[in-house]
Amino acid sequence: MAKLRQKNPRAVRQAEEVRGLEHLHMDVAVNFSQGALLSPHLHNVCAEAVDAIFARQEDVRFWLEQGVDSSVFEALPKASEQAELPRCGQVGDRAKPCVCRYGLSLAWYPCMLKYCHSRDRPTPYKCGIRSCQKSYSFDFYVPQRQLCLWDEDPPG
Repeated sequence: MAKLRQKNPRAVRQAEEVRGLEHLHMDVAVNFSQGALLSPHLHNVCAEAVDAIFARQEDVRFWLEQGVDSSVFEALPKASEQAELPRCGQVGDRAKPCVCRYGLSLAWYPCMLKYCHSRDRPTPYKCGIRSCQKSYSFDFYVPQRQLCLWDEDPPG
């Protein structure tokens, strides 16, 4: 298979497809000391976030089916209990628990092959890579507001 290369790798890219916002509720904490069972990269990538590594319940189910020991995970307050908690941006007291939100936007990433049509060829051929944009919003429990200082409600 031929390699696909960018014609102008220094160009500022615009996504051809916007894939919208995906809202994820992170309801399980990951034990950092046993995190290598999930990924060998966890210790390097998350070294500064030892007490703040989160996952979704459906991810935990997948890992448990793969044979990962359940001691790697720690349940956070149930979703129903967290629903009663305010967002951290609405909490004044830095010692109070709240639900923290972290947003991430991938402005451009390669998401699929692009096929082109030509009069000379009867079938479409691979001619590049289609680019996409995607945003994520992660909500997770923090026992103290001071652990989520970036989550501020916009002044209104």
